[in-house]
Amino acid sequence: MAGSQALTGTLGFLYLSDEFENDLPDLLAELKLRVDVQHWTGCVGIGICATAQEYLDQPALALMVTDFPESDFTVFSGMTTVLSTQPPLLNGVPPYFAIVHGDPATSALPELVQHCAGMTQSGFITGGLSSSRGKGAQIADKTLHGGVSGVFFTDQVAIATRLSQGCSPIGPVHIIGEAHSNVVGTLDDRPALDVLYEEIGEVLARDLQRAAGYIFAALPVQNDDRGDYTVRNLIGVGTDQKVVAIGEYIEPGQALMFCKRDGGSAREDMLRMLDELEKLVAGRSIRGGLYFSCLGRGEGLFGPDSAELRLIESRLGHFPLVGFFANGEISHDKIYGYTGVLTLFLGD
Repeated sequence: MAGSQALTGTLGFLYLSDEFENDLPDLLAELKLRVDVQHWTGCVGIGICATAQEYLDQPALALMVTDFPESDFTVFSGMTTVLSTQPPLLNGVPPYFAIVHGDPATSALPELVQHCAGMTQSGFITGGLSSSRGKGAQIADKTLHGGVSGVFFTDQVAIATRLSQGCSPIGPVHIIGEAHSNVVGTLDDRPALDVLYEEIGEVLARDLQRAAGYIFAALPVQNDDRGDYTVRNLIGVGTDQKVVAIGEYIEPGQALMFCKRDGGSAREDMLRMLDELEKLVAGRSIRGGLYFSCLGRGEGLFGPDSAELRLIESRLGHFPLVGFFANGEISHDKIYGYTGVLTLFLGD
């Protein structure tokens, strides 16, 4: 890995704020001329992450250069449907892991993410969806838009990764009864809106606009023994029918719970994640890292002075780190919201 020194290697990660999006093709061409690295991956974000420093809604660029053997990775792009690509082979076998960037406007994006994960031996990928007031450009040796792109790795590239939630449950898990598209009609055979009102309390129930920025729906991940869940926005209610609309298509029989976005619980879960990673990497060096955090986190959830990024350095030490504030975070084979996904590249 290389930070600001000796920028020569095989694969570079580049994340830049959307103020530079129109200049990205020229910037990438200039980098290839000035830096002895021909393969690049990354994307555009409204906020950029670096070692112990975040740059939200301001011009910034962060890059990290790696020296992985070229036989241990391959950059991919142009994946827009699950039918258009076959698993690549690295050293004659399917890849083990991948870092993936995506365009949130792409149709069937959840299926594409699952497809990417399914192309790996581990079934596990990490990454993030571009966030931009422009077109949300990605980088895969060149500038591109739409679909997903990134880099596949063999199992010779040692990694450790974990996810931290930014929301915490406020009630029990419910079973969806009546449902259509993204509208929940009943939970545990009761009107969904009655259940929501009961759990958020009378004050928030009287001000649903305020509740929409604080209360969310959470869909527990099936067959997960860690209690993992994906968070989705509450996008509307129907007071006459007593229904609740969420930012995800759902079906009868699915589990659902309500959760709150809370700085204290987010910090607590962040420390839990870092504790787990500290144990995982014990006795090994951290050569570099990638951090993909939700736009709803950062200063608004953790406080000023790059508190979220400084937590990582305080627990794991100083190492090169780049990333961005995403419009959706990727971990395992799913797209999350309000999470932080940290991936570490390990040495001996």
